[in-house]
Amino acid sequence: MLRWLVRILLGLVAIVALLWVTVTYITPVPGVWAIRALFDSGSDAASAKLLPKVPADVETTAALHYDPADPDALLDVFRQRGAKGPQPAIVWIHGGGFVSGNRHIVAEYLKILAAEGFTTITVDYTIAPGARYPTPVRQFNKALGYVVANAGRLGIDPDRILVAGDSAGAQIAAQTSAIATNPAYAKAVGIRPAVEPGRIKGALLFCGMHDLSLLNFKGALAPFLRAVVWAYGGRRDAMDDPKFRLMSVANHVTADFPPAFITAGNADPLLAHSEGLAEALKARGASVDTLFFPKGYAPPLGHEYQFDLDTPAGKQAFERAVAFARWVTEKKAGPSA
Repeated sequence: MLRWLVRILLGLVAIVALLWVTVTYITPVPGVWAIRALFDSGSDAASAKLLPKVPADVETTAALHYDPADPDALLDVFRQRGAKGPQPAIVWIHGGGFVSGNRHIVAEYLKILAAEGFTTITVDYTIAPGARYPTPVRQFNKALGYVVANAGRLGIDPDRILVAGDSAGAQIAAQTSAIATNPAYAKAVGIRPAVEPGRIKGALLFCGMHDLSLLNFKGALAPFLRAVVWAYGGRRDAMDDPKFRLMSVANHVTADFPPAFITAGNADPLLAHSEGLAEALKARGASVDTLFFPKGYAPPLGHEYQFDLDTPAGKQAFERAVAFARWVTEKKAGPSA
């Protein structure tokens, strides 16, 4: 019996060692699978909690192909039934650490947002390792071009568009905005803006990752970060790639960056990214509205806190985002009115 137990223990140790070697030196795929399982369960729970709050009069136009040559290039459009005239549009790209998620995980939130007088759009993109950086940025850029080109049939005002995103999606939305407003940066990244910068009236950026230099590869999230960087960057040493490092948006914003609403929870491990981007934009003279919380705010607000509309902080974030979106598209009141 003892010999049998020893064999089992040695076998388990060997399996763990093999998994560690595989994840560390061979492929990020096992790590990505674990991240997806964690993220997808959290997203499903958040969506289910929002479902009772979705207005009954919001209509959905589903699975529009914004790039017929790309099977992943789909978007859904939400609009309040009977809405009059061309509406401002909020084009939202989902989060998921660049390796998980799809357009459906933010659908309920965007339906609730649509009831506030916007046409809201949720965009799919190819997640890593199925695609490497900057493919999702190219896809989101194309999605914006599609929205502008089809504004008439979608009931959208092409001159009143906001880009938006959460977590990884916030980075993609912010980078797309920087590309649209900084020609030198667009050239360096290798993406030609699909819409004129004047059409992008604002950016809603929730809990984003905006500065690679802030990533802590020695902390508790190190295994997660290594897997994501490897999968999205396409190589284990992607952090050494100057092209990959261009995704640090905070280093490339200008005064022409669209007015931005930036928020993150006080217990979000990516909080410093949102704070840093806000400071970079302010330093360059761009318009910024922020919602941050005291360090001692309780209960602590973690990553993606804004999707819980049953909390005071979640409600506040929603109300501030709506006020900001109205301000940049109507210019009738201050962003925090």
